[in-house]
Amino acid sequence: MKRFHVHVGVDNLDQSIAFYSGLFGAEPSVTKPDYAKWMLEDPRLNFAISAREGAAKGIEHLGLQVDDQAELAEVYGRLQDAGRPVLEEGATTCCYAQSEKSWIADPQGVVWEAFLTIGDSTSYGDNPGLDQLASDNAAAGACCAPAPKAASCC
Repeated sequence: MKRFHVHVGVDNLDQSIAFYSGLFGAEPSVTKPDYAKWMLEDPRLNFAISAREGAAKGIEHLGLQVDDQAELAEVYGRLQDAGRPVLEEGATTCCYAQSEKSWIADPQGVVWEAFLTIGDSTSYGDNPGLDQLASDNAAAGACCAPAPKAASCC
């Protein structure tokens, strides 16, 4: 079964953990010095927040998390059918998890990821280098989000 994913950049992690714990009626399932994640069943949601240096605040990206390789193949097919450039990142470490993922940006520049989590990681991970998606909505240098397009002059 698929799970909707939202990743939000925040200024104050502790304040945001308190807010979202109250909103969801649950404590995060993962808490790190710069990151927290709730794996909710009702609604079925993977909601993550991070306070990373230089990262934009607000929604960084959306996604679909799957439970197995068959669902991942199905969602990957949908990315291809969407008619936009797809970055097939493959195996990676992101948000303290080992995953297999691909990325796409909608016509408005909203970045989406499709991913299967394989295991935990002790590190946050690296920026996947999604320059080809060129979204104005993503945080510069943040893991799991592409660098924003450079502003044009004049």
